[in-house]
Amino acid sequence: MFQSKQKKAVAIVVLVILVSLLFTACLPGTLFPSSRKPAGFFMGIWHGWIAPISLIVSIFKPGVRIYESFNTGWWYDFGYYMAIISGFGGLSLARRKSSGRKCD
Repeated sequence: MFQSKQKKAVAIVVLVILVSLLFTACLPGTLFPSSRKPAGFFMGIWHGWIAPISLIVSIFKPGVRIYESFNTGWWYDFGYYMAIISGFGGLSLARRKSSGRKCD
């Protein structure tokens, strides 16, 4: 029984490390996009999803931004804001309303 708990703990640690590497590998400002291949719609979605992580990392590493400056323009912006709104807006919709008192 003790060994299965150790295996489970090691598996969780490995999973956390892998997910952390996945998130930090594609932060805005780390992929070195050029003007010939700017970040597009799908990269905008990704950057929107990981914006909170990008914000924390940017405090310690100034080269990381929460928004990619070399982008395709409107399509990148659309993907970025769509991910921000769906991610954080979805959290507020998922909260339970308190039963009982209502504010007027």
